[in-house]
Amino acid sequence: MPFPASLAGASSRRTLDELADALAPARARLAARNAQWLASQEAVTRIPAPTGDETARGAWMAARFRELGWRDVTVDAAGNVVARRGGASSSLAGSVWCCAHLDTVFPDTTPIAVHTRGARLVGPGIGDNGRGLAALLALAEVVHAHDVRTSRELVLVCTVGEEGFGDLRGMKQLLAPGAPVPSAVIAVDGAGDDRVVNGALGATRWRITFAGPGGHSWADWGTPNPVHAAADTAARLAALPLPAEPRTTLTVARIGGGETINSIPREGWLEVDIRSTDARVLRELGATLRTVVRAAERTANTRRPRDVAPLGVTIAQLGDRPCGQLADDAPLVRLARDATALLGVTPRLATGSTDASVAIARGIPAIAIGAGGAGGGVHTREEWYDDHHGVRGLERLLLIAIGATGL
Repeated sequence: MPFPASLAGASSRRTLDELADALAPARARLAARNAQWLASQEAVTRIPAPTGDETARGAWMAARFRELGWRDVTVDAAGNVVARRGGASSSLAGSVWCCAHLDTVFPDTTPIAVHTRGARLVGPGIGDNGRGLAALLALAEVVHAHDVRTSRELVLVCTVGEEGFGDLRGMKQLLAPGAPVPSAVIAVDGAGDDRVVNGALGATRWRITFAGPGGHSWADWGTPNPVHAAADTAARLAALPLPAEPRTTLTVARIGGGETINSIPREGWLEVDIRSTDARVLRELGATLRTVVRAAERTANTRRPRDVAPLGVTIAQLGDRPCGQLADDAPLVRLARDATALLGVTPRLATGSTDASVAIARGIPAIAIGAGGAGGGVHTREEWYDDHHGVRGLERLLLIAIGATGL
């Protein structure tokens, strides 16, 4: 089913209507096989995939792509799964990537089970990102079954390291300097059919560790206390003024240290999450954080006896998620908004930290969308997915993916 160039772009509502009509058989197939997509969603969710250990889930997805007729399926050095239909150029440059992340926030000790509760599927990761991965399989099946041909190659990618300390590692690997540059990136993440994420929320993560000689809480009083220094740092950071525009947040997310109730700790630490849509603000707050930490270190050492070793500190940056913005009127955003409206849903532009962020920061048109249905309890063991209007999200993905091949 080859599409003329006028359809490949889908840059106007009229053209999008024509594209929707041309894709009517594929859209009908998505609806007819909905039970298959839900079964895939359950199956992939049951495969543990904590960040950094996505191998088994990646292998499962690669096998499914091959079963669905995608002949060129590879796994790169980072663990990303890249699926192509084969027969085209060996370069990924200029193609359109549809991506879904493999990893979950749950450690490998978390019991992974999916069960039905009324109209809902319940289980850790069922929406984020079991739904996104199932949507890629649905897209792969209908594109191959209807031999959908486009002016630019459609590439399906399952990425590693999207969550938490993964720091978007998989997408950073795919878009490393010198790597082939796609014409557009569509990240499929979780449930929903209204959001179009065109803003990349930047984030830096830090771990600050104070260390000292420690000692007895009575006999060695005066020895610098790392936990006191960590708490002092947390208080100073919490008091920092933050800009309201661009919206910026600073969160002391974790703090700890110490061995026993009657000891001066040998170590105290805290972890900090800083977020903003402005890279300059993130850089400035990173510098401010260092200044605050050094001030807390000096204060902790002020009253120590001369014969006691000073407290020291290390500052480690744990993550650096890029920020940026794809214009609200960019062709890819217009396409996504129009496709959403065509299906009877009011589109909503949003900002978030997703795989699309890496592409946006590099100047590549990119968005993130949900894969239909509704969800909640994300990142908890009681995460749930409701498939009401779930097919609508799959249709939206199909329209955007095929339309984007002409952008």
